[in-house]
Amino acid sequence: MLQERREQNYLRGASILLIASLLVKFASAIYKIPLFNIIDDVGIGTFQVTYNVFTLILTISTAGIPTALSRLIASANGRGNRILVNRYFSVAMPSFILIGFVAMFIMFFFADALAGFMNSSLAAYGIRVLSPAVFFACIISVYRGYAQGHENMVPTAMSQLIEVTCKVIIGISAALFLSSRNYPSYIVSAGAIVGVTTGLGLAVPLLAWYKRKMSRMFPSNDSCCNDPGQSAGKIFAHIMKVSIPITLTMAFMSINVVISNSIVIGRLQSALGFADYEALAQYGMVARGMTVTNLPYALVVPISISTVPAIAAAIAKGQSKRSGNIMQSSLKIVNLVAMPAAVGIMTLAAPILMALYEFDLQLATMSLIILGAASFFVNLQYITTAMLQANGFERTTLITFPIGVSINILLSFILSGNPNIGILATPIGMLTCFIVISMLNISFIIAKVKDRPKFSKVFIRPLLCSIAMAAAAFGVFSLLSGLHFTTAFNVQIFTGALLLISVISGIIVYGFLIVVSRTVTMDDMKLIPKGAKIAKFLRIKA
Repeated sequence: MLQERREQNYLRGASILLIASLLVKFASAIYKIPLFNIIDDVGIGTFQVTYNVFTLILTISTAGIPTALSRLIASANGRGNRILVNRYFSVAMPSFILIGFVAMFIMFFFADALAGFMNSSLAAYGIRVLSPAVFFACIISVYRGYAQGHENMVPTAMSQLIEVTCKVIIGISAALFLSSRNYPSYIVSAGAIVGVTTGLGLAVPLLAWYKRKMSRMFPSNDSCCNDPGQSAGKIFAHIMKVSIPITLTMAFMSINVVISNSIVIGRLQSALGFADYEALAQYGMVARGMTVTNLPYALVVPISISTVPAIAAAIAKGQSKRSGNIMQSSLKIVNLVAMPAAVGIMTLAAPILMALYEFDLQLATMSLIILGAASFFVNLQYITTAMLQANGFERTTLITFPIGVSINILLSFILSGNPNIGILATPIGMLTCFIVISMLNISFIIAKVKDRPKFSKVFIRPLLCSIAMAAAAFGVFSLLSGLHFTTAFNVQIFTGALLLISVISGIIVYGFLIVVSRTVTMDDMKLIPKGAKIAKFLRIKA
């Protein structure tokens, strides 16, 4: 009975974060697509460079804390040690308030140096605007780790919705205001970032309220467990022992983005003779495609976040078979989502960009095709990394990530100096990097994890169904676009309508194939909201 309840908590947590992430990514698209039509490619390039610097500092400051705390708290809860749970939080919070203050100080007072390192001096304005966001994010990461350790994903989901709502409303309003006053695009992009900082700041009191509410629900039971007697220093060292490998793993990816992009932008200037703003404009074209490929990632992250505490709790109770089942189902769902998304993006890259933006499509289309392929491996490395971390092998990724990052940096340097490749070195390096990391992660899972997923069963059928889906969607789009309808709508709206029909057609074909071929099972459907009822309606068997 207890195992069933914990399984329900895991599935409910994954479902809550899945819905929230979809809403967040949809809102982010609403934010970025009009913003990228308000500012030019130079502004987009500046915007993306600013975010890359912010993400790097944010990752170094906070990345490992939610995962580490969720794992430690879930493990302590599994042993019934509520005193240790509370001590983890009481030590982590003041420590990361201090870390957040230091990170904010660095971003604000060294913004020019950080922008210069990226070969993008215009990004300094946005970096300063984002500096308080790092401070707020450090506080938020501790609250989220506490909640996720209790397998309660609602606080994380609600705080994400607040963040993205402020980002959209305040960010777009600021961009429109500054644009109407004819400010240069790099100032407009900096103004649009104000919403990010505001959203993070408003999420802090919400999470504090959830923390107080959860503390009342889970009071300490002194008669159950004795105080472990560890000092605050030892507790902090324990948290850092778990979080630092996770942080370094995630930091490698942010370092990867920052260094490779700095190299590419610098090489465009030094080797190919581009001016600063011309190199940023080239990078802005690639950034447009990155916005499209973020949606599959939104579906995978909640599954990965929910997987870590669920696997950790199962291992703490000696339920290795259950942990293996969770990994198997999680990887299956990731493939069922990420594969068709990646293949679909690659197949329909040109009409997707045509429907969203008005600009020269050739370079951006090629970039999006490569990024579409990369999006699958980004998601695959994310879920496989979560599996390694949940099983206590977080240090293993300190091997896989540096190898992938090194290959990316080397390719970025070599390829970006080739005039026939140029900015395409960015997506090519990214694709290669994540293929290498994913394959190494899978190799380590096979070698180290006893009850590991059966990889052959979760890859082949989703891939075949995804290829058939993409062929159907492309066929429908080609057929409709070849009929030469007379329309009063502009090209963007008309292309968007045809694209929507094609995507819906592809989804219908894909849904039919995964049911008929028994690619998806009843156990898989339980991972989505109302999945069991949908499975019964579709007569999906176990």
